[in-house]
Amino acid sequence: MSPTVLRIPSDEVLPAAVDVVVIGGGIVGSAAAYFLAKRGISVALVEKGYIGAEQSSRNWGWCRQQNRDERELPLAGYALQLWNQLQQEIGRDLGFRRCGLTYVTNDPRQLAEWERWRETARRFDVNTRMLSATEATAATAGTGRSWLGGVHSIDDGKAEPALAAPTLAKAARDHGAKIIQQCAARGLDVSNGQVTGVVTERGLIKAGAVLCAGGAWASTFCRQQGIAFPQASVRQSILRTKPGPQLPEAIYTPDCALTRRLDGGYTVAISGKATLEITPQGLRYARSFLPMFKQRLKSIEIGIGRSFLNGPEALASWRLDEVSPFERIRVLDPAPNPRTISRIMARARALYPRLANVEMAESWGAYVDCTPDAVPVISPVAALKGFFLAAGFSGHGFGIGPASGRLAADLIANDTPVVDPGPYRLSRLLDGSKVEVGGI
Repeated sequence: MSPTVLRIPSDEVLPAAVDVVVIGGGIVGSAAAYFLAKRGISVALVEKGYIGAEQSSRNWGWCRQQNRDERELPLAGYALQLWNQLQQEIGRDLGFRRCGLTYVTNDPRQLAEWERWRETARRFDVNTRMLSATEATAATAGTGRSWLGGVHSIDDGKAEPALAAPTLAKAARDHGAKIIQQCAARGLDVSNGQVTGVVTERGLIKAGAVLCAGGAWASTFCRQQGIAFPQASVRQSILRTKPGPQLPEAIYTPDCALTRRLDGGYTVAISGKATLEITPQGLRYARSFLPMFKQRLKSIEIGIGRSFLNGPEALASWRLDEVSPFERIRVLDPAPNPRTISRIMARARALYPRLANVEMAESWGAYVDCTPDAVPVISPVAALKGFFLAAGFSGHGFGIGPASGRLAADLIANDTPVVDPGPYRLSRLLDGSKVEVGGI
């Protein structure tokens, strides 16, 4: 079952030519289209399904600096500014609320890790504080449980996954961008080592620059152009409840994490649990992902599913005049694991007995696309002039989505980057640089 997402209309006429084509209508692609169009650059945002339908609507909705890898903190800090600014700028609600995020635990090792992270927080002026046992227990009033301690990230918050990407796409249209849904990009039109356009299922759009913000599909798209992009996805399951009692706005516990939504329901998930499905693409890049696999072995189940033969990591090739895998799967909508969903709901009700009679509204599966170091790629592609990549957000993309889109727009427009793009360059994954696995 797909999560409910705000649906927006498409522009019916495919433009013959634009300055930039953005492939992929998630939070990053929609934000990039907005920041490009706002500059007066003509943009076509093409999406094989509909805006926000994949990972951008299947996440917790957290917008955080807390516990991030320091390489992402410049983006995370700027993103928090943008979430507030954008709502005022575009005059539409993205669901962003600076409610603070609370983490609690009974594991002294976890507490020590959070305490160590505060050194990073101080270097980046992140407003966070440790919680005593009394404070952590008070912060989770209603659980009937006590905790050893916790951490509270004061300036962090949440936004609404069902609204954010479509709303930003609408704002991009206000500045002249064309939003083309149900239109897969099959490949690039290239001349003399330079991008000259995008071949879609509905025809060619000429363009001097192309941004691939295709989420879990990005590596497959790149491979068709002869470009290597090490990417692997893990499958997770998540649910949304119907409206329920007032509980903390956003809280992490070892049992589950809850985020209150605008309708009064809760997004509920178990942190860190995922299934790694064996796929041809996964095998191709297995060596690159060995450091991550070793570090996170305890939180990952290994499986073989339909994704071996179908989906973004299957072996596939096609001509530009043929139906592509992007058309065969308009929305990547894996079934949720029923055992996991039952476990999530049971844990939430055990944690907060007041949820005992609150029903589940929706459940869904999601593919979280990762890089070997769990840090995204936001980068020009050196092998092909005019081609840019923004993908591999490793479960962090929603919260930093507006800033990531802004950085991509800066790179495409050859403007001063809003943050140093060095940590996000594609070449680090291909040139033999040591892999330093970031946090999740």
